[in-house]
Amino acid sequence: MAMKVKEVSELASISVRTLHHYDEIGLLVPEEVTVAGYRLYSDTNLERLQQILFFKELGFSLKEIKNILDDPAFDAEEALRMHKLILLEKRQRLDQMITTIDKTVLHLRGEIEMTPKEQFQGFDFSQNPYEQEARERWGDKAVNEANQKLNDQPGDKQNELPNQMNDIFRRLATIRHTAPESAEAQAEIKQWYMVLNRLGSYSPEAFKVLGQMYVDDERFTRNIDQFGEGLAQFMCNAMAVFAEQNP
Repeated sequence: MAMKVKEVSELASISVRTLHHYDEIGLLVPEEVTVAGYRLYSDTNLERLQQILFFKELGFSLKEIKNILDDPAFDAEEALRMHKLILLEKRQRLDQMITTIDKTVLHLRGEIEMTPKEQFQGFDFSQNPYEQEARERWGDKAVNEANQKLNDQPGDKQNELPNQMNDIFRRLATIRHTAPESAEAQAEIKQWYMVLNRLGSYSPEAFKVLGQMYVDDERFTRNIDQFGEGLAQFMCNAMAVFAEQNP
């Protein structure tokens, strides 16, 4: 049965505006548009939307997702298998971290003893092997391209860009207690977005994913919070707002 855009929005927990944008760029074109202008989505449309959201979870840009899904060689079943392996790997790590938390609570109460190794079980921030396989399979080379672009810069330019990035960190640190959606915060986070895109190709969606990594990965958090405690979380929130306002 065909579904209207509002129904699909509620079903997939994404905004109507996002669905309209997907239609405009040819990523998810509804099966039918009525004479009255209502978009109607078929079961096939919903299957494609599911794949879009899976690939967004991996940090692929909308342009990359469109290229992947429109490729005649794309195998939906293979993609689902890969998505499942990635999620199972993440779940295993999260389960281990939850166990570590429970044991740490008992350790703090003096009820059990934990070895240093046990205290850090689950804190593995190395690349998920299945996620790496997916990126290799579907051609996500953003990190390599970014590193290459920086290395290709003349010596003075290689120093200039890190200095600019540090300046943005400092300015953001001074306003980290303001609302992430404020005009001031969004102006600075836009500068951050522009600087990152000098190194690679970051869609707003990938930018949002990167912001989430700032708080999910303690290495990011530690480095960013050197400029001001709570800066990583503030940037994560501001980057999410930026992505929503610039779909």
